[in-house]
Order: sequence, then C-alpha cells, then structure tokens
Amino acid sequence: MATALRRHRCPAPGGVYCGAAALCVLTPVRGEAVTCGAGRAASSLRNNGAMLETIRKQCPPPAAALWESIDRVEVFSIAMRVRFRGITMRDGVLVHGPAGWGECAPFWNHPDSHSAKWLASALSQATKPLADQGVPEPKRHQIPVNTTIAALGPGEAEARALAAVGAGIHTAKVKVADKPDCLSEDLQRLEAVRGAMGPGAALRIDVNAAWDLDQALKLLPLYDRAAGGLEYAEQPCRSTADLAVLRRKLQVPIAADESLRLDANPMAVRQLEAADVAVLKVAPLGGISAAYEIYKRLEMPAVVSSALDTSVGIYAGLRLAGTLDELPYACGLATGSLLQEDVIEPPFRPVNGHLLLGQPVSVKRIPAASEPLRERWCQRLVRLSTLLAS
Repeated sequence: MATALRRHRCPAPGGVYCGAAALCVLTPVRGEAVTCGAGRAASSLRNNGAMLETIRKQCPPPAAALWESIDRVEVFSIAMRVRFRGITMRDGVLVHGPAGWGECAPFWNHPDSHSAKWLASALSQATKPLADQGVPEPKRHQIPVNTTIAALGPGEAEARALAAVGAGIHTAKVKVADKPDCLSEDLQRLEAVRGAMGPGAALRIDVNAAWDLDQALKLLPLYDRAAGGLEYAEQPCRSTADLAVLRRKLQVPIAADESLRLDANPMAVRQLEAADVAVLKVAPLGGISAAYEIYKRLEMPAVVSSALDTSVGIYAGLRLAGTLDELPYACGLATGSLLQEDVIEPPFRPVNGHLLLGQPVSVKRIPAASEPLRERWCQRLVRLSTLLAS
C-alpha cells in the first residue's frame, strides 16, 4: 500500500522545531493521524508562554524585572543513555532573549542558594552580549575534549573508551566512588579504560568529593596504579583544606571542582595551594563572565567541563574554553552523547578529538516535559529569581 505524503503549514510559534511558516512533510502510518514535531509542541509552547507570565506575576517586582527581556521559557526532559550521577533523566529550562539561548538545569539535590547561580548564568547568556560582560574574543575555536566514562562495568567502559579513540579522543575522565564498597569495580574500570586507550592516553578520575582525607590517602595510590598513572584526581575530598593536605602528601595532581562552585570562598583553593588544576563549569559558577573572572583570579591551569548540559550549555562551555589564556588539558565538554536527545541539530560531537566553537546555537527542538515537571520548574524559577534579586 502506497503511503501518501501531505504537507501543512507549521504552527509552532517562532519555528522552534521547523522554522516559522516552514512546510513540514508528514508520513501517515497505517492511516493514523500524524503531526510533525512542531505540531505536537504547539500547545506546549503556548503553555510555556503562560509559564513566563506566571513567573513574572508570582515574582516580587525586583525579581520580575529579571525576566523583562526574556521572550521564551522552555522546560525540557531528556532520557540518559546510561545512569549518571544517580540520574536517568536530565531536565532543565532553556530561556531565550535578545542575546540568544541560555540554559538553567541545576540538579534537584542542589539547594536554591547554589541553584540561583545557574539561573544567573542562563539569564546573562540570553540577555547580555559577552562583549558587554567583559569577556574577550576567543583565542581558539577548536577545543580538545575528553571522553567521560560513567560508573560502568569493565566491558562497557572498554567499549566506550574504544569509541572515544575512534573519534580521535585520547583523554578519559572516569567516574569512581559512585556507591559504597565499589573499590574493586572502580579499579577494574580503570584497567579496562587504560587497556583500550593505550599507554599514551591521559586518564583522570572524578571522585565527586566522596572520600574523607584518610580514605583519599589510602585509596588514591591504588587508583593511580590501576590507571597506569593518573593525569589528575578531581575533588577527592569535599574540604578544600583536605585537598591541600592530600596534595602535599601524594604525587597525584589534584583538580578542584566543588571547592570552586559550592564554597563561599573559591579563592581558598589558591590561598591554600589545594589544587593543580581548576575545573570550571559555566552554569554553577554563575555564567561565562563569572567563570572567566574566577579563572583570572585563580592563576592556575583550568579545564572547562559541562554539567550534563544540552548543547546550549555546552556552547557556553566552549565559549569559555576558547577565551582562556592557555588550555593545556582536554575539556570535559563532550558529554552530549550521554543524552538520548538534544535541542540543536546536529548536536555537538567531537571530530578528531575536538569540538568546534562556532556561532551561538539555535534551538531546533525541545524534548517535552510533563505538566507536573513544568509546574515544579515554574515554582523553582520563582524562588531562584527572588533569591537573585534579593
């Protein structure tokens, strides 16, 4: 039975999926009515217009003023390809304004006091040209990247490491300490990744502040040995003071992440000489300009990483990485493959071990979020806006 094609005028406001007034080709399946992505999204987008108005109405006047130049708010929900940091779905908000798109997606276990920086980042990206924020023009447009290996079994970790090598990537960040009593699994994972990537690859681990100082002193040499030498260990301990002790007592270089984005005084990393490398994440630090300012004050080598961002957030990371004075390490920005979908087409994917910094992204599709999730984000944005304006 031949399948007829039919066309219709795309109804999506602003052409989020197909472009304003675009013609969409639809293929009916077994006589069922079919709509294009834009058709499915149209009512949702209208609801998002209502969501923006709700935010403005529920915020006190100083907080509502933050949203004056925002013309679109979109809630997204995307399935993860693998369980990562304990989550299987990634959700957040995209905002659009005169400067383009911004992303706000703090994890749900983050308190509002920390999450407000993510909103500040999104609003600044959407409303303020970087030149007006004091951010220099990029010094480079090809950004070297690492692969990120989740807490997987050795077989799957090896397969992902081999795929990275095939994409020209020769640095791997391996997640460890994901759960209690996982030492054996972690060491096997590191050995598998080293075996796949070869002796010349750079391996780093991300502990996510899971160890106390005594654990770190005991365990880090074991991880270093299993990896055949670590490029660095990212945030082995939560305390910046403990990082400083660890750095003095062991030979493994230390990178600071949570100490920069969660502590009241990120400069303690420099003052205590607690790290060899700074891990910069745009949204948790409050935006490209804020992250660049911290980088200049720290005066140490830096790696720019994503926070499980969509390509909107990854673009912000690429823009920061392009601006740094030097970029001696591969950046953790090739995380888009951890998501089953993205919001731009094509999404950022590494070629010859690099991501290309081009023009600001144009969002093409919004993976739909449920109504309860949209309501939850609406309430959260009101709280975060109120905090920012206070």
